[in-house]
Amino acid sequence: MRSRRQMYYSAVMRFFLKCLRIGQRRRFWLTQQVEQLWLYGHLCLRSLFYNSFADSDTALDALFEPIYWLVDHVTRWFGVVFVALVITLTTSVVAIVYICLLPTILQTYSIPWIFWHIIYGHWNLVMIVFHYYMAITTQPGYPPQHPKNDLAAVSICRKCIAPKPARTHHCSICNRCVLKMDHHCPWLNNCVGHYNHRYFFSFMLFMTMGCIYSSISGWDMFWEAYAAIEKMKLLDKEKLHVTANQTYSQTPPPIFSFRQRAFHKSIVYAWVLCSSVAVALGALMLWHSALITRGETSIERHINRKEKKRLQKKGKIFRNPYSFGPLGNWKIFLGIERQRHWITRVLLPSPHPPYGSGLSWETPPCVAQQKTPLLAI
Repeated sequence: MRSRRQMYYSAVMRFFLKCLRIGQRRRFWLTQQVEQLWLYGHLCLRSLFYNSFADSDTALDALFEPIYWLVDHVTRWFGVVFVALVITLTTSVVAIVYICLLPTILQTYSIPWIFWHIIYGHWNLVMIVFHYYMAITTQPGYPPQHPKNDLAAVSICRKCIAPKPARTHHCSICNRCVLKMDHHCPWLNNCVGHYNHRYFFSFMLFMTMGCIYSSISGWDMFWEAYAAIEKMKLLDKEKLHVTANQTYSQTPPPIFSFRQRAFHKSIVYAWVLCSSVAVALGALMLWHSALITRGETSIERHINRKEKKRLQKKGKIFRNPYSFGPLGNWKIFLGIERQRHWITRVLLPSPHPPYGSGLSWETPPCVAQQKTPLLAI
């Protein structure tokens, strides 16, 4: 009996241990399957989004893509509003100068200073109006719709599906490629490109000069007007206090007329506006001056920085293929061919076109000898 019981118990134990081993194997097999599925899914997900050229800039561009889309569409529809705002603000400042500042200059300044203010002020105004008008009405330049076989294209635009020459970029607001595109300016309601880049920069330069001139010329009148406005506020408080106490027997404080109030407030408004524009636009003008000195546009600055870092890792030196030195870059940008052109084409209104057609670009001899690729495209 005992032997039978022992055999029975041993058989039960063997069966239990066998089931336990099978359960462990199944759990291990299930764990393996789940792990393999997880690794396969992770690999598939990475294969959908992996890009060997991706970096932090690419990730930021992807995150800000909705904002870029919104800005593009808002800028496209509000460009006319921005242009009207520039014209309105500039006209208001010019009117204040003629109505308020110029009579004071004619009455208090000496003859040489009167001639200086009249000549310089009107010259600066003509330069501002001319270059702004040319910047908003001149097309920046576009590649031909049906290019010939001899067009020196360096790539194909993914949106236009057309050959794209060197230094050409696609403007998402204008929805077409622009030759030597710098950026799309909402204050011009136009792209800044090959044919109107000089007008855009000249407008910034002369507008900054005009604002600085107005701020310096109206400095004394600004403080007088500011003190008068503070005195108006104080007198208004005293008037309210007298009215509240019903003391009509007292002599009422003097009251500024509407013309005097408008005069002083106009002076303060013009000075604050000119000073603000001089600081903001002056900073932008200096930035574009540095870009012109290096022979770059705003877009090329970003591209060349990335290319410079990439070549530094390989132990190579980056050279801008379109830079002819600081003075040479300025001559090309301003269209200076001879010494006298500095006066006729820079200091006077000049509608002369820029160098070249914008479809092909020369490179300096040092870059051409090294066979450096056209990196800033």
